[in-house]
Amino acid sequence: MTLLPFIVLIGAMFLMTRSAKNKQRQAAQMRDQMQPGTGVRTIGGMYATVKEINDDCVLLEVAPGVHCIFAKNAIGAVLEDEEYNRIVHGIEPDDSELPAVPDDASSLTEAEAPAEKKIDLGKEKTAEAAEAAEDKAGKSAEKSEEKDAKADEAGPAEAGDAKRDGKQGDTEAK
Repeated sequence: MTLLPFIVLIGAMFLMTRSAKNKQRQAAQMRDQMQPGTGVRTIGGMYATVKEINDDCVLLEVAPGVHCIFAKNAIGAVLEDEEYNRIVHGIEPDDSELPAVPDDASSLTEAEAPAEKKIDLGKEKTAEAAEAAEDKAGKSAEKSEEKDAKADEAGPAEAGDAKRDGKQGDTEAK
């Protein structure tokens, strides 16, 4: 039982060193891919073009006419030509190579969707609607004139009561 923690500790150390060795192997393969003219990114984040490769160091051109010597271990990534040109020179790849992505989802829906009937929200009245409104206005004016006439016949006191109560000529009931 006392050996179990030591076994677990040794197993964890083995797994960590194994992953570190894999990372070192991948970094060495990446550095072997460098050739003069290749774009690289240093571990400090500087982008440059490889000019010469020596055993332990690399001559990089960081700007036209500006050369720097870096250790090979200082190279963080070897970049593809398209990626290097996009980052350093701002040159975008051709749109013909990229898949077309729509700006909205409307083109992804079925093309034969049933067309909805559009509702006209305009405030323009048709000729029929205008005539109907005039007829209503005329009828209401006639009714109010009739009420006023009956109220005048009944007398001033009863007319006020009739208008207040909403009655139409019920003066005989009083």
